[in-house]
Amino acid sequence: MTIAPAQLPRTVGALRAAGYAPKSVKAEIADNLLSRLRAGDQVWPGIVGFDDTVLPQLERALLARHDLVLLGERGQGKTRLLRTLAGLLDEWTPVIDGSELGEHPLAPIAPESVRRARELGDELPVNWRHREERYTEKLATPDTSVGDLIGDVDPVKVAEGRSLGDPETIHFGLVPRAHRGIVAINELPDLAERIQVALLNVMEERDIQVRGYPLRLPLDVLLVATANPEDYTNRGRIITPLKDRFGAEIQTHYPLDVAAEAALVRQEAELVAEVGTPLVEVLARFVRELREAPVIDQRSGVSARFAVAAAETVAAAALRRSALTGETEAVARPIDLESVPEALRGKLEFESGEQGREQEHLGYFLRRAFAETARDKLAGLDLRPLIEVVADGNLVATGERVAAGELLRALPELPVLHEVAARLGVNSSDPDGRIAAAVEFALESLYLRRKLAKDTEGGTSVYGP
Repeated sequence: MTIAPAQLPRTVGALRAAGYAPKSVKAEIADNLLSRLRAGDQVWPGIVGFDDTVLPQLERALLARHDLVLLGERGQGKTRLLRTLAGLLDEWTPVIDGSELGEHPLAPIAPESVRRARELGDELPVNWRHREERYTEKLATPDTSVGDLIGDVDPVKVAEGRSLGDPETIHFGLVPRAHRGIVAINELPDLAERIQVALLNVMEERDIQVRGYPLRLPLDVLLVATANPEDYTNRGRIITPLKDRFGAEIQTHYPLDVAAEAALVRQEAELVAEVGTPLVEVLARFVRELREAPVIDQRSGVSARFAVAAAETVAAAALRRSALTGETEAVARPIDLESVPEALRGKLEFESGEQGREQEHLGYFLRRAFAETARDKLAGLDLRPLIEVVADGNLVATGERVAAGELLRALPELPVLHEVAARLGVNSSDPDGRIAAAVEFALESLYLRRKLAKDTEGGTSVYGP
């Protein structure tokens, strides 16, 4: 838990003297958002590819002080986006020390807090809550109850001697405990319809009722949610009255171009070996190919996590290869891409009738992605000297047991290889692993373009006549 600065007021009297006035959470977020926009500050750290589409809509919804739902396929960054909302809250906010609901010391709402405020007056103790503690997230599951979200009678308090009619016997649920904060519900349609009904008062009248008690709590929350489009007709739906209470429904999407897809992979992937920009772009194009492939069930989507997992798999293949060949540095080469189809085919839903051909399809789309990246990276280069060397009987082998130095020694010194390396961001002074990755990239592009390769046993590709 983050410790609040010592100079902040610690009693209601000191708080009032310092000029701290209650402000709704939606007003707080809107004011902070406006301040950052006017200052040109970064508002959405870690969010890639939404600058001209999703983020303007989200900012308008927050400035309008609307509850909102993000609608999009899996792996589009909906949860990540919601979690960044906490950064728009004030860093520290005053709360009544010891209160369950974290009320503002000048605006108590729970019966116990109201009683303490009346008894202690200006001596009511004040604590400070960090913005990270004001974001509450709940994954909607079919077994979620009204008590989980709103609250229920606490049997322990009843056993202590309090009567059932005493409002202080209530154990508050997730939503009241998020008072003066953000409540995020992931996969909202998965909530049973009768549970969704319990949120209606929270979103419209901004209060709750528990077990028929005449207790009404004027809650101050920003309610945000995520949903998958297929949920409206398949696994569940958002009931119409609840949909009507959301002020904004914002459609998310996958990255719109290769650059954004590659940037997302770079940001999210935890790589155990170096994976150069060309191979990351191959994987970015690979994912985009899959999102348009008729053999893939597009209703379930191809998550951005697929590209991230693919990059991590390629890095792991490079690390394993470096261990087998005794290389000190692990640098991914095109040969490591072969590990992707087999490792990740289970992350996709294929159309019926394609069972048994999953790896074949993935290999095909991966080759297409590589060829497209090679055209982009090597356009205009005259690779004929390299073609002639390979076609003239020089066999250049690569595989998981072929070290970078061995690959490089199989080729004569060619000026075009320096040009290839420069195009791929590699210098002649770089380690052999990076140079070998660039050379193999050019050889693989020739294989795909000119069919100058044949496979042999043992997981080794041989570039030659």
